[in-house]
Amino acid sequence: MSGSAPDTVIAAPRANSRTLQRGVLGIVLFILAWEGIARGFHLPAYTLPAVSDILASIWTKRQILLTAAGFTITEAVVGYVIGALIGVALAVVITLVPMTRAVLLPAATAINSVPVVAYSPLILLWFGIGMPSKFVMVALAVSFTVFLSTLAGFDRVDRRSVDLLRSFGAGRLAILWRLRLPTALPLMAAGLRVSTVRSIIVAIVTEMLGAYGGLGWVIYQAVLQIDFVQVWGAIFVASAASLAFFGLIGFAERRIIFWK
Repeated sequence: MSGSAPDTVIAAPRANSRTLQRGVLGIVLFILAWEGIARGFHLPAYTLPAVSDILASIWTKRQILLTAAGFTITEAVVGYVIGALIGVALAVVITLVPMTRAVLLPAATAINSVPVVAYSPLILLWFGIGMPSKFVMVALAVSFTVFLSTLAGFDRVDRRSVDLLRSFGAGRLAILWRLRLPTALPLMAAGLRVSTVRSIIVAIVTEMLGAYGGLGWVIYQAVLQIDFVQVWGAIFVASAASLAFFGLIGFAERRIIFWK
């Protein structure tokens, strides 16, 4: 049995390496198939442009796309942080003051029962078409996801563990910090990870409705100019930003929640 632990340690990186290789191979095959279909069937750009044309457009208009990506990433990250803080704070309030659950949980559910995009006209009217409106929209989308995942994590603690801590004189705040928070971290991290993609999507959609810059604004302008290759170029850049954001949060999760 003594050799089982080292074998497990060695096997884990190998498994991760194989998963990465399969992922890269899948992406390459998908791109080749896309390129072959677009070229082989002579598809027009408004139907499906070739990947090579999209990459060439990205390189040609890299300055515009980089500037736009800076706008969108800033809006997504700032709104993400605000939304995450709001979500965690609401879950903490409900946990420390249980009587607020009957008010806060139905209110949050009612607000988020409507698609976030439906609030865009009001948010743009109240906060203008600059970055603040995007911060609000992203925060609105992220907060509910983080709130639900954090609250579920706080609620999953073993009741006997709570009673044990109370028998030693621990209060609600001490139980939250020493027991509920460590238990909730995996679910909280899952909510934060999922919210990365939502933050980019909401920022882009809101930019398409009104903005001074950003990838959504670039997509909207490209559609007006019937430049569908640039539309796809902006989509590629947005996808890359979303994947990078997702990977960054996943990396932080593996570092912080090392026992998972």
